[in-house]
Amino acid sequence: MNIGIFTDTYFPQISGVATSIKTLKDDLERKGHSVYIFTTTDPHVDKDVIEPNVFRLPSVPFVSFTDRRIAISGMFHAVEIAKELELDIIHTQTEFSVGMIGKYVANRLKVPCVHTYHTMYEDYLHYVLNGHLLKPYHVKQMTKMFLSHTSGAIAPSEQVREVLQRYKIKTPISIIPTGVDLSEFTKPVETKKLRASLGIEEDAPVILSLSRIAMEKKIEMTIKAMPKLIKKYPKIKLVIVGGGPDMDEIQEITRSVNMQDHVIFTGEVDHDKVSPYYHMANLFVSSSDTETQGLTCIEAIASGAKVIVRSAPYTDALLKDPAVGVTFNTEEQLVSSVSRYLDHPKVFDDRKAQKQILHDISSDTFGNNVLKFYQESYKYFLKQELSKSNLSSEEYSND
Repeated sequence: MNIGIFTDTYFPQISGVATSIKTLKDDLERKGHSVYIFTTTDPHVDKDVIEPNVFRLPSVPFVSFTDRRIAISGMFHAVEIAKELELDIIHTQTEFSVGMIGKYVANRLKVPCVHTYHTMYEDYLHYVLNGHLLKPYHVKQMTKMFLSHTSGAIAPSEQVREVLQRYKIKTPISIIPTGVDLSEFTKPVETKKLRASLGIEEDAPVILSLSRIAMEKKIEMTIKAMPKLIKKYPKIKLVIVGGGPDMDEIQEITRSVNMQDHVIFTGEVDHDKVSPYYHMANLFVSSSDTETQGLTCIEAIASGAKVIVRSAPYTDALLKDPAVGVTFNTEEQLVSSVSRYLDHPKVFDDRKAQKQILHDISSDTFGNNVLKFYQESYKYFLKQELSKSNLSSEEYSND
């Protein structure tokens, strides 16, 4: 197949969406398909640099998310490129400008357009005029409008599907969790030099937090648990990897609880260099309650670290065995879970449970599921074309 992926975030930008797309692209290409990325220009990519199968459309920083960009032109150029490439299917991964361009291209080429719904926008409305401009109703209407006339939608988790069903989306929805290229995280990694560079003693327990540094990630909850942990583990360190708009606020919270000597901020780390951080850590912790696919969580699992993450429909379904990880709701539960793993590391070492979840989260499984989804979406597209009217999910299932 010739597959066109339309996204407003892609490497070198660092985000879960960019990582998910790269993982999918690489696996589909390994399986013999041709994948072409249509995305935005990026100030960190020289305009004269040739990126194989990547087409960048002129863009500007996105309002309120200045580390993300929005295309301002390139629609007709994208159509011409897509025609030359003879694309069989369009896969949009954003509801904004590049996604709209993708829908337009699919319409002009008369090929199916499918979509992955990555972001729970209701959790981010406070970024736009402190929540005074956009309301949940607007998110619902925007989503319904974008998903109209598409041939299928991917929800990375049951939580996302429930939201789309609440929005009364008519497009067939498939749950396909994002996968991880296991080869990047399962191979042995030397971590002594990394520990030394961060000033961490060899026998010091390490908790890792890896995410965009933003208030919705609730990193402060992990930081505020540190004083209790230090009483039992005086050498313990919390390593916070990432960059983002609220770095100053998070660092101020660290100072307010006098944890400067126990919390280490590394800043942003390129995705192809994060594996040693996972391997260095005893535990991976995330206090975010807005995750829809928990990509860093499954990267940590692939690296062999036990994970302790905030309870949510997605994480509760993923972490059914303490040999892999557990979820928590309160600071007390977080502290007790950290203590349990540090005090009894060998008790939670069920290789069978780990092997099963590694299969489930592999990029190979991810790619296979997406290809099956493409095939089903193509059937739906053909039915739409033949009937010249939208079909319900029930009619779609009835071959």
